Amino acid sequence: MIRSIALAVAILAPLTAAAQDVEAGGDLFMQYCATCHGVDAKGGGPMNSVLVIQPTDLTQLASENDGVFPRVRAISRIDGRDPLVSHGSPMPIFGQFFEGRGETIRGEDGVMIMTSQPVIDLVTYLEGVQE
Repeated sequence: MIRSIALAVAILAPLTAAAQDVEAGGDLFMQYCATCHGVDAKGGGPMNSVLVIQPTDLTQLASENDGVFPRVRAISRIDGRDPLVSHGSPMPIFGQFFEGRGETIRGEDGVMIMTSQPVIDLVTYLEGVQE
């Protein structure tokens, strides 16, 4: 009986969502994203003049998706599963920092997604800046 309970806990543990740290996400955004997307996340960062493809206004992701923040798409773009070619290289240009699949978070469709803690924190921050 105890073995069965332990096995059930071990199986279900990865299905629990990781803690989401908005402050850490904001710090990550300022360190890794603001140069292109701007400190206000509207796409007006100081690198714009040298970028071939202009950065997205990240405050409009939900409004451009029928009012629902596209968490799955955001995670996939940041962690590299859905590469976005920007300035001649896949986004994110910070590569391994955002890689990893050790934590889980629910997508907007309720399905659990495995990614890294920095990506979870960053996406949580981006959800909070939607207009």
